[in-house]
Amino acid sequence: MKTLVIHPKDTSTDFLQGVYESISDYTLITSGEKAEVIRQIKNHDRIMMMGHGTPWGLLSVGQFDCVYILDDSTASLLQGKECVFIWCNADKYVLRHSLKGLFSGMFISEVGEAIMMGLPLIPQKTVDESNYFFSKVLGQGIERGLYHAYHMMLGFYETLANRNIVAKYNVQRLYLVL
Repeated sequence: MKTLVIHPKDTSTDFLQGVYESISDYTLITSGEKAEVIRQIKNHDRIMMMGHGTPWGLLSVGQFDCVYILDDSTASLLQGKECVFIWCNADKYVLRHSLKGLFSGMFISEVGEAIMMGLPLIPQKTVDESNYFFSKVLGQGIERGLYHAYHMMLGFYETLANRNIVAKYNVQRLYLVL
């Protein structure tokens, strides 16, 4: 399966590299032009999209020639592909466009987001533990398919959620539509 990873370069989401770094063969796009991203989406079977985003798409965080590297204009290109959408409120984007795949709702990856979502004040190490464990477990399951990856997340990441409030919040906002 030809895998494309779209992960705009941003130190605050570097932890997400753990999701794809163990895949044997993938094309990684971290910056550039939207036209090239579109061309690459058309040429790949599995599209993994991650970083910062909103219900309207994946933000380019200043790394591309646009504000959203994935938005309403690119949604139709993702139909029929195996997709992974990991960004804040990706669920709203996925459901609005009737897409399929593994995706996140609001995803806490920073202390400020935890505060914004009403969690009690927590140390950075709690967020970091959740972030790195999330990426590690999802990365271990992804090569066996989205169904397997999702259920690994529910099993292993849920174990962390028993003692980590960020993991508890995030695991409740992880979805799979096949």
